[in-house]
Amino acid sequence: MQRKTLSLTVGTVAGLAIAVAGALAGWPDEDGGGDRPVTAAEKRARMAQEAEREKQQERAGLHWGDCPKELAAPRVQCGSLKVPLDYDDPDGRMIRIALTRMESSDPDRRRGVLLTNPGGPGYSGLGHPALLAKAKLPEEVQAGYDIIGMDPRGVGASSPVTCDMTTEQMARGNFPSFAENAAGVSAEAEYAKTVAEQCGKSKTAALLPHLTTANTARDMDRVRAALGEEKVSYFGQSYGSYLGSVYATLFPDRGDRIVLDSNVGPGGYDVRAFRLLARGMEDRFPDFAAFVAGKPEYGLGRTPKEVAAKYEDLAQRLTRKPVDGVDGTLFRGISLEYLFSDARMPELAKLWQALDKGGPLPAKPPQATSDNLSASRSHVLCNDSRWPQDIAAYQRSAADDRRAYPMLGGSTGNITPCAFWPEARKQPVRIGDKGPSNILMVQNERDPGTPLVGARELREALGDRTRMVTADQGGHGVYPFGANTCANDAVTAFLVDGKRPEKDFACKAQRPAR
Repeated sequence: MQRKTLSLTVGTVAGLAIAVAGALAGWPDEDGGGDRPVTAAEKRARMAQEAEREKQQERAGLHWGDCPKELAAPRVQCGSLKVPLDYDDPDGRMIRIALTRMESSDPDRRRGVLLTNPGGPGYSGLGHPALLAKAKLPEEVQAGYDIIGMDPRGVGASSPVTCDMTTEQMARGNFPSFAENAAGVSAEAEYAKTVAEQCGKSKTAALLPHLTTANTARDMDRVRAALGEEKVSYFGQSYGSYLGSVYATLFPDRGDRIVLDSNVGPGGYDVRAFRLLARGMEDRFPDFAAFVAGKPEYGLGRTPKEVAAKYEDLAQRLTRKPVDGVDGTLFRGISLEYLFSDARMPELAKLWQALDKGGPLPAKPPQATSDNLSASRSHVLCNDSRWPQDIAAYQRSAADDRRAYPMLGGSTGNITPCAFWPEARKQPVRIGDKGPSNILMVQNERDPGTPLVGARELREALGDRTRMVTADQGGHGVYPFGANTCANDAVTAFLVDGKRPEKDFACKAQRPAR
């Protein structure tokens, strides 16, 4: 199962059981009652509640129906909801937010609604409930919730934005070129400025100021109200961890159980988080180097050190002479993205083999991005926070990051369209510790997309509102895709029974079942 990833280039034992049991011991059972049978009176009450929710949805103009073929899945329905484009003018222009609902697999055990976000920004979330089910989301979670997918504003079927990207720009992807020196930053600045100007002059430019994480969080609360729910639970991955943090900050009393998986820092995908991608690559690459070194048939190095040297050799050679459209920058970006999942390591090794031999590639890499993905991503990143506008600042950051994180730092330290964004930035939402203690963070120790260092910063910012469970494994995304049952069980216990650890804890490494 390939999970959603960052919108960068392409486009996922008995001792442990005892440890989990020990960690869970003493946690309060908020629901009580265990698995006792549902009484007739409780069934009548639930039917009355469901009838009232349906009336509220009718009043809000939220109607559910069959999904188009590409979204069709068991128990999944599609709908949409009108929300204000500008929350400072709530009676003004409205836009439609596209939604999916995967209904509870057992209405007698339904406890509420679970809103979801797969990351991005820029990714469609409509198919995410069905994807989670296919990834073996535990049955008790599927029974406990109606699971909601959503295309955030500006994305997919929710009033999509454009930057009028050309075919060449889409093939190039969202990653800045790898700047070998100050001149490389100056050259990238011309490209970044062009993209920013295209976004500001596109046919959807009127939406540009209003695509922010804060406004998406406000849309989520409109969805909550339209569903007739006093509170909602939430499961957000990657960028979705920031969206969940913002929702918990803006609407602290309307969140039920909030799970944040693969966490960015409290500033969201700001310039610091973008630069930390290079740190994530350095954290994760040793896993791949050990995997390749252990398989001499790949011919890419007999030791992890030799594999790292092969990476740099390929990056330099492809910069001078691309192979089948893959240059040095794209090679670096593809390598990062394939490291999001252990399952893709063999695929990445075979790609390296083909590039080392000058081609042909085993499979042509898919188009790096789409116009809507690139546009919506830029809109949110550039609107959410203040990025430096001085080219010299990026020349310094690229130089610093090349030294600190040589595998990717020349790209992540380079300039982006946010430096030339045509709209004044909004005041960022300040993530803090005010509000109920109803958040659980879960994080891989060697996550290339959202490094552990950023997750720790978010953990500190949220204070007693959260607890954090870390897993000694690599890759991007813990639940339910990862192999670590200790971490997975902790999330399931929280979503199903409200059981959350009293303190942060770390799950030991676990080999995936064969």
